Amino acid sequence: MSIQALNERVKQDLYYLAYGGAEWVRPIKAEGEHVYDVVIVGGGQSGLGLAFGLLRERIANILVIDENPEGLEGPWDTYARMVTLRTPKHLTSVDLGIPSLTFRSWWEAQTGEEGWAKVDKIPRGEWMNYLRWYRKVLGLPVANEAKLKLIEPVREGLHRLHLEGTGAPAERLLARKVVLATGIQGGGEWHVPPLIQQKVPRRFYAHTSEPIDFERLRGKRVAVLGGGASAFDNAQFALSEGVAEAHVFVRRAKLPRINPIRQMESSGMIERYPALSDADKYAVMSHFYKHNQPPTNDTFARAAAYPGFHLHLGSPWLDTRLEEGAVVIVTPQGEFCFDFLIVSTGLVSDPTLRPELLLVEGDIARWSDRYEAPPEVASPMLDAHPYLSSGFAFTGRSEEGQRRLHGLFAFNYSVMVSCGLSASAISGMRFAVPRLASSIADQLFMDDKNAILTDFYAYEDAEFSGEWTPRAQTQDEIGYSAG
Repeated sequence: MSIQALNERVKQDLYYLAYGGAEWVRPIKAEGEHVYDVVIVGGGQSGLGLAFGLLRERIANILVIDENPEGLEGPWDTYARMVTLRTPKHLTSVDLGIPSLTFRSWWEAQTGEEGWAKVDKIPRGEWMNYLRWYRKVLGLPVANEAKLKLIEPVREGLHRLHLEGTGAPAERLLARKVVLATGIQGGGEWHVPPLIQQKVPRRFYAHTSEPIDFERLRGKRVAVLGGGASAFDNAQFALSEGVAEAHVFVRRAKLPRINPIRQMESSGMIERYPALSDADKYAVMSHFYKHNQPPTNDTFARAAAYPGFHLHLGSPWLDTRLEEGAVVIVTPQGEFCFDFLIVSTGLVSDPTLRPELLLVEGDIARWSDRYEAPPEVASPMLDAHPYLSSGFAFTGRSEEGQRRLHGLFAFNYSVMVSCGLSASAISGMRFAVPRLASSIADQLFMDDKNAILTDFYAYEDAEFSGEWTPRAQTQDEIGYSAG
């Protein structure tokens, strides 16, 4: 099968499912302006999957905006430096149960079944190519190079979005529902420890989420801080780009070996997590973060195969200083000197850190507002996460706050405590996207409930047009009736 044949199959499958039926949401205008039913902020895998999910719900007055140029949405062709995805290849995601939209169908259309059999894990760049195809074959409405600056509540259920960028359709848009499908960092910011941020000049370090000029680092000594999967991704990538030495420093005495995600994928945890009590959700996420995500075996082996690779266990960074044009790292195992630092210390989720939420972040309930964790699992990091509904909606600290937040949804890493890994892992997309699309549809329906019910009770269009005309009975029929 060719890609063209697959494209035709996708159209046929959607036709059989009556995809693209008549919209049911009532159009509204405010201040004489067009009002979108839903604006999705972020055109990566989450935003694209949700756009398709909403279209399947017959909600078509939507727009996806992304600050990046077309084809560079998400991390896959920017700061992600793993060779392959970490997710098992057989798991489905944004296809939403349509076989012809799966990565496997797209791959086999180019390589055949034999090509699929040869794949161990999905190559990172090919995943991005798949998402580009997915967007194109579905004709999803995406505006690139359009960045959200601020969300301004207008009234309950109506928000004005302030935009910038050459691709922005306007400086301001109105939307009934806004979804922040803004990826890993979209719920807060990447974390750089103060001992680096405050003591090391900016030209000597970069977070793993940032562009890094590896050409400039050829033949240099590089230190990587962090023991998770991303640290080893960056170490092996740096060595493959010509760095002389890459030293990975890990706080723990042993590398993490257990990946809780694998258990969650097989146990029903990812898809059923929202059904847990608050106490269980908090305990699960506390346990999850204690384990961290280990490197994949192939990534670790790839890094360790380079002569310039070094691993330092039980080596937290205690201090840093600049000395003779290099950075000195102080650890319990001694001092080390490097030309450049790569920081792989994850992120912090907190609405306070998001400039687009400036006008509403004070209204957003956090976990610390709704649940007091037992001391053995309590974590300021978890407490700062927004407390969301099971349908990914922000909840308010007060009734007035709830009214101002009505229509705002999170679909990024800040949902972890409230909704689990459903929005932060490829393996959770097939469960999370329909849940979110349904949640948005429910909210739109309830917003318009009175008008919808009024029309229902007033509905008098006749459907049945048959008429019964009695016919003359025969003598035998008359006798039988009388008998």
